[in-house]
Amino acid sequence: MERTAQQSHPSNNRKPKTKHMPLLGVALLLFLFLPSPVSSCKEEEKTFLLRFLDGISQASGLRTSWQNDTNCCLWEGVICNMDGTVMDITLVSMGLDGHISPSISNLTGLLRLNLSGNSLSGALPPELLQSSSIVSLDVSFNKLNGEFHELLSAPDRKMKVIDISSNLFTGYFPSTTLEGMKNLAALNMSNNSFTGKIPSTVCVDKPFLVMIDLSYNQFQGSIPPELGNCSVLKVLKAGHNQLIGNLPTELFNATSLEHLSFPNNHLQGTLDPEHVVKLSKLVILDLGGNGLNGKIPDSIGQLKWLEELHLDYNNMSGELPSALSNCSNLTTFILKGNNFQGKLTNINFSTLSNLNVLDFRSNRFIGSVPESLYSCSNLIALRLSYNNLHGQISSRINNLKSLKLLALSHNNFTNITNTLQILSSSTNLTLLIIGDNFKHEIMPDYDIFYGFKNLMGLSLNGCSLYGNLPKWLSKLKNLRALLLYDNQLSGPIPAWINSLNFLFYLDISNNSLTGDIPTTLMELPMLESAISDPIIFKLPLYMPPFLQYRATSGFPRMLNLGYNKFTGVIPSEIGQLKALQTLNLSFNNLYGEIPQSIGNLTNLQVLDLSYNNLTGAIPSTLDMLHFLSELNISNNDLEGPIPTGGQFNTFPDSTFAGNPKLCSPMLVHHCSSADAALAPSTSAEHYIDKVIFVIAFGMFFGVGVLYDQMVLSRYIYFG
Repeated sequence: MERTAQQSHPSNNRKPKTKHMPLLGVALLLFLFLPSPVSSCKEEEKTFLLRFLDGISQASGLRTSWQNDTNCCLWEGVICNMDGTVMDITLVSMGLDGHISPSISNLTGLLRLNLSGNSLSGALPPELLQSSSIVSLDVSFNKLNGEFHELLSAPDRKMKVIDISSNLFTGYFPSTTLEGMKNLAALNMSNNSFTGKIPSTVCVDKPFLVMIDLSYNQFQGSIPPELGNCSVLKVLKAGHNQLIGNLPTELFNATSLEHLSFPNNHLQGTLDPEHVVKLSKLVILDLGGNGLNGKIPDSIGQLKWLEELHLDYNNMSGELPSALSNCSNLTTFILKGNNFQGKLTNINFSTLSNLNVLDFRSNRFIGSVPESLYSCSNLIALRLSYNNLHGQISSRINNLKSLKLLALSHNNFTNITNTLQILSSSTNLTLLIIGDNFKHEIMPDYDIFYGFKNLMGLSLNGCSLYGNLPKWLSKLKNLRALLLYDNQLSGPIPAWINSLNFLFYLDISNNSLTGDIPTTLMELPMLESAISDPIIFKLPLYMPPFLQYRATSGFPRMLNLGYNKFTGVIPSEIGQLKALQTLNLSFNNLYGEIPQSIGNLTNLQVLDLSYNNLTGAIPSTLDMLHFLSELNISNNDLEGPIPTGGQFNTFPDSTFAGNPKLCSPMLVHHCSSADAALAPSTSAEHYIDKVIFVIAFGMFFGVGVLYDQMVLSRYIYFG
């Protein structure tokens, strides 16, 4: 019967094009994709974990997870192996506060412990470093503190990774801490306060050690020559310490090094050409901020893999070797703050097509900007400020399509009209710093001007430029900072100034500008509100006298109109600029009273109204400026008592000098009783205001006392 049926349906005997999956394969797939049964943790290990939890004071979410389930293998951050042994604890950035209990070291199968990014304090239990099972220990970015002590030798330790960075550890780091860790591959102790010498035995019997980071500590003494015995070491970082002496010859035996970084120490000596060439695998060489001298050796051109070269802020000199043209993988090239000299044409920049950042600020380079530099189409930041370069900017600079920061200040460049026309086509340009050039030229005022669409900062200071504030500035709709100080500009502040909606830093001091201070200047939105999106700079910006900024959020919101020829009164509308931090109107011909509305500038830190013709009393509202740290109202015609209390008690007498009608117990001119009656101290005024308010409220309250007392007593307890 079955056979007959099969014959009547011959198609059933045909084999399909794809084979049926064997039963074993189906079972395997089910095994792989279906949830596997979770092992139950061992009761003893659960106890150790709960003891660890007892040491944590802020762990509400963790406490709920760990106490609501009896199986610790299901607890948050805990991973067990198949037999229920805890092998991994990962509790990263969970807001944990408290201390690390040594009980966790009793987990004999624990391989990885990661408690980074919390607020744990106290000491690091030495038992964790002596553990015979832990392979990776990461307690970085906490508040752990205290000193490390000598540990007993334990030769069977399996530790591969130790990261104790970004804590508060202090004292010496004992050499015995790392003894017996034959498998150690990475050691990160950065950003603590370790002192003493770098342990010379750090590389002893550690054939797998590839990374050491000791940066941002207080290590002293010389670099141990024994570091050259780290045969497979790839990363060695010990910047921002107090190391002295030369780079030891033996260090260059660590020929596997790819990242060598010792910035901001007190190292001396020269770069030996025979030593440098041994580190043929170097990708990053950072020796900035030391006391190195001598030249850059020609042999550096043999470092074919070099991507970053930082030799800034040393005492190096000489001309740049042409061999640098062979470092074709360079992306970052920083030599600022040295005494290098000669022409930049020594280097064929066209071979450095990967260059992103070039910073040769503050050297002694001469000549013109080499044409080959304009072949570096990937340049993002170019800074050649404070050199002796000359000539005109080539139109080929527009080949640098990615350029965002261009700083050429304090050189001898000429033809500002042509320069601005050329650079205006740089659509990605964000910061343009070209001051102290173009001496005694005329500020261009173009009839038609389009460009600088993304420009946020423009510095044309110190050029002694003639002319007016040009209208093309009003086209820079993204402008945040405008620096035109130390020129010879004249005429009034134009009304279009309020069209620069993002402007919050304006310095037009030391010019010959005239007219009244326009009320349109009081309509800058970014000075009315402190809300803005910070912009991170590719290179730090330097501002006089010794300030350095890495983001726009660090810039003060400033109006500096000092050292001009402005007349008229200070507009009362100035009180609208509530985000203003620095206001300088000194050395002008302003008259009238200081407006009371200045008291609304509650973020103000610096106020300079000196050397004007201001009259009247010092407004008591200035006492509301709680952040005011610098005040200068000297050399005016102010009168009456100097307010007392608040910030006024912190200012020196020179703040008020040159106002013969001012009086104070601290000045030569003491106040009479009549003077005191005219202008009470700010503290007295506040007291009087409160008294008046209380009296008025009492009168109002008394009228409805029978009714109001019944109502108010339900909500307010008068005690």
